[in-house]
Amino acid sequence: MRGRCAAAMRHLPYFCRGEVVKGFGRGSKELGVPTANFSEQVVESFPSDIPTGIYYGWASVGNGDVHKMVLSIGWNPFYKNIKKSVETHIINTFKEDFYGEILSVVITGYIRSEKNFNSLETLISAIREDIEEAKRQLDLPEHLKLKDNFFHLPEGKKH
Repeated sequence: MRGRCAAAMRHLPYFCRGEVVKGFGRGSKELGVPTANFSEQVVESFPSDIPTGIYYGWASVGNGDVHKMVLSIGWNPFYKNIKKSVETHIINTFKEDFYGEILSVVITGYIRSEKNFNSLETLISAIREDIEEAKRQLDLPEHLKLKDNFFHLPEGKKH
């Protein structure tokens, strides 16, 4: 674990921006945790040696407010994905979907490695724990200071 954590931290903070695309459609429906998915091109732009796993940081949609987030990088072993994905759960309630909008994130910390679960219930429980851990960590000064950099797009841009 310590090696994976050190490898992850070497890349942080990691700033990324890209369009929100339709994912697998199970974040909200099956898990009760809606996610915003980056396109394959954005996923491929991540450093190839950044470990798969669960991370936390800050996110903003368009020029909207900056919110806490949890982000998964990987293959989602429970679902046996064949393509790597980057899925962001913004810790906020949005009134509607925002496909096609620009999502900006800064990843500031690493929670755990990706792992398989033997039931949907244990997966959901782990996700809930990850969200609580992200909330705790993001209240610390070293993470709060990264909240406002990077997020506002230049004037004149629609998204």
